[in-house]
Amino acid sequence: MKEFLTEKRLNKFKAVAIARQHTFHLVLENVHDPHNVSAVLRTCDAAGIPAVSLLYYLEKFPRIGKKSSASAVKWIEKEKYTDIKVCYNSLREKGFKIYATSLTEGAVNLYDVNLSEKCAVVLGNEHRGVSDEAAELADKKIYIPMFGMVQSLNISVAAAVIIYEALRQRLAKNMYDESTLDTKELDLVIDKWCRK
Repeated sequence: MKEFLTEKRLNKFKAVAIARQHTFHLVLENVHDPHNVSAVLRTCDAAGIPAVSLLYYLEKFPRIGKKSSASAVKWIEKEKYTDIKVCYNSLREKGFKIYATSLTEGAVNLYDVNLSEKCAVVLGNEHRGVSDEAAELADKKIYIPMFGMVQSLNISVAAAVIIYEALRQRLAKNMYDESTLDTKELDLVIDKWCRK
């Protein structure tokens, strides 16, 4: 398929594939509004996050439109789960630490967390937040500091704040300059994108 791409397009694919952060992952738990999910996927693509886990056991899996996600849905892998423990076990088998967003006691300030290590961040439903089970089973609970009267951000805004703090930390360590994938794995990613 590569032979059908212009050199400019192929170089874009290569650059984006190299910058993908396979050691940072997002989990969305029962996020109700598909527009919020789309906005999160758009931010993930912009920040080089290759995959998101969609954990849905109370809400229906969202129908994500290409228009509202600015086509990011096409470039982000989506893993579907209906069970918290299964989702977490899968992440831990791949070596991820799990951080759940929570305003509960014992949560750590986002800006005191090392997001350059292999980790997954869990964000919850617009109204309920992360479930108690998802928070308790996580390795650590984290929160975004706020100083206003309102105690929460829109889910897509919260995701963007966290994602871009991870990006900042990773840029400081030059983690966008080299892929964690080997040449063969990179070629597989690019071949897959060529078919989209």
